[in-house]
Amino acid sequence: MQRRAFSGGLAALGLAASLPTSSRADTAPVTLTVGYQKVGHLAPVVLIADDLKKQGIELKLVEFARYADARTALLAGSLDVSSVGPADLAIALANGSTNMVGIMGVGGSPKYVIGRNGTKFETWDDIKGKKLAIAPGSAVWFQFAATLIEKGITYNSFTAVNVQGGGANFDMALEKGDVDGIVTWEPFESVPVMKGYGYFAKGLDYSVSKSVGAELGMIVASKAAASEKRPAVQAFVNAYVAKMKELAASMPAFGAAIAQMTGLDPAVSLKVAEVIQLGPVITPDQIKRQAKAFNELGVIPKDVSGEIDQYWDGGFLNTAMRS
Repeated sequence: MQRRAFSGGLAALGLAASLPTSSRADTAPVTLTVGYQKVGHLAPVVLIADDLKKQGIELKLVEFARYADARTALLAGSLDVSSVGPADLAIALANGSTNMVGIMGVGGSPKYVIGRNGTKFETWDDIKGKKLAIAPGSAVWFQFAATLIEKGITYNSFTAVNVQGGGANFDMALEKGDVDGIVTWEPFESVPVMKGYGYFAKGLDYSVSKSVGAELGMIVASKAAASEKRPAVQAFVNAYVAKMKELAASMPAFGAAIAQMTGLDPAVSLKVAEVIQLGPVITPDQIKRQAKAFNELGVIPKDVSGEIDQYWDGGFLNTAMRS
């Protein structure tokens, strides 16, 4: 599968010089606390600390196993910036939390149910009567559930096995034969395939729903950081986008970055890199569609699609793309 690198080519890393004098982040030392997850599409975040340090910004990375946990920490004020799920802005707003500002998407990819070898998953009808491991309320669960609705597959036609914790728990359940298939995220999708006990059920792509799409996540800031630490947040976005462009232009470099981040075997990391399309693919309009659809499905308590624009700041990405 070919990976689509978003336009712009390699960006220069003279980040501070690209900002107006009044906006420079190197006027005083500042700590930026950033939440992230060890997943391939976020590889740029672990490669930019040195660039930011040169500008007087100390990058403090805090790892979370799940997007939902990072969302909670950001809303509580423990993080300045974080990677979260594509639906997390709508979830926060629907629950009355207004401390999140959307900045940019980070990538997209096809999303296939991972079947256990020997189990048939050729069409969506094949999930009926099967045991599928899911992470309820996760970003991939939103994609999966929305696709089922659009395909006319009832949720109670299969047995949903709720799995808590990191993606390795999904792989373990599949390998042990506790479930027939898993709905998870990279690198935990590719691991069963590479190790020979699972396969990509390519007839069951749940990245194609109209209401959610192929988005893998997005970067957000707390309202306070977007205002009070704006130069530092801008420098972070500049550095992230520059590194994202660099990795998107080189699959070997992207694979190596995933291996560095996750500790996976380089061969597995390269396979993960092959299916991820790095880039700010998510848009406010897509988030509005998600917000409306999830309210209609009863997943979130109110339709907040009309509020998304108030909590989305495209200025950070626009500046970074011009750098």
